[in-house]
Amino acid sequence: MTAAQGTTLNNTSGPPAWSRRPANLATAVTGELVKRIVRGAHPSGTPLPPEPALCAAFSVSRTVVREAVKILQEKGLVQIRQGSGTIVTPPSMWNMLDELVLAATLAEDDTLAILDDLVVTRRVLESDMANVAARLADQETLDRLRALVDRMDELVDDHVTYHEHDRAFHDVIMQASGNRIARGVVRALESQVINTARYMGRSERALCVASNLGHRRIYERIAAHDPDGASEAMFTHITEAWLVRRSGPETARLVR
Repeated sequence: MTAAQGTTLNNTSGPPAWSRRPANLATAVTGELVKRIVRGAHPSGTPLPPEPALCAAFSVSRTVVREAVKILQEKGLVQIRQGSGTIVTPPSMWNMLDELVLAATLAEDDTLAILDDLVVTRRVLESDMANVAARLADQETLDRLRALVDRMDELVDDHVTYHEHDRAFHDVIMQASGNRIARGVVRALESQVINTARYMGRSERALCVASNLGHRRIYERIAAHDPDGASEAMFTHITEAWLVRRSGPETARLVR
C-alpha cells in the first residue's frame, strides 16, 4: 500500500463529502436536512437529532446548526416546542412554493402527484389570467401573441426553440393580465420543473403541432376579447398538453 492510498483510507471517517466549507454552511446544512425530512429519514412528528448530534454529523458549530434549524422553521418543516425539542411537521405544513422544499419533494415523488398538483395550480391561475387578458389586451399584445403563434408553426421540428417560444407566449398573456402575484407563482413553479424529463415528456413533431393548435385557439379568443372563451381555451390547452406528456393513468383532479 502506498502512502497516498493509506491517507485515502484513513480519511474515510472524516466529514461528509458535501461539507467542503461552502460560503454559507447553514445553507448547506439546511439543504441536506430538507432532503432528509422530505424522504422520511426524519419522519413527521419525530424530533430532529439534538444539536450536539447534528454538529457532529455535519462537522459544524452550534451556531450553524441553530441557523439551519431557524431556516427549516421558516420553511414550515419543523416546529420548536418547549420541552420537546425541534419536531418535524407533517407535509401539509410545508411551504411548497419554497425552492428547496419543492425540489426535494419532486425528487422523491414517484407517483406524479406533485406534478399533477403543479399543473392543476398553473391551470387555475393561467385560466384566470387569460380571462383578464382578453379584457385588457391592447393591439401590441395581440400582435406579439400572433407573431409567437405563427413562429411556433415554423418551429415544430425544433422542440427546444419551440418550447422557448411556448413559454414566451404564456408569459405575454400573464403580463397582459397585470396579475404579478399569479405570474410570480407560475414562474416559480415552472422554474423547478422546466428542465425535467418527467414534466416535459416527449418532444415529437406531432405533439408540437397539437400544442400550437391550442395556443392559436387561446390567441383567437383573446383577440376576440372573449374572456370566458379565452379562459376555457387555456384550461383545455394546459390539461390536454399535460395528459399527453404525463405517463400513467389519468387522475380525477386533471379532468372536469
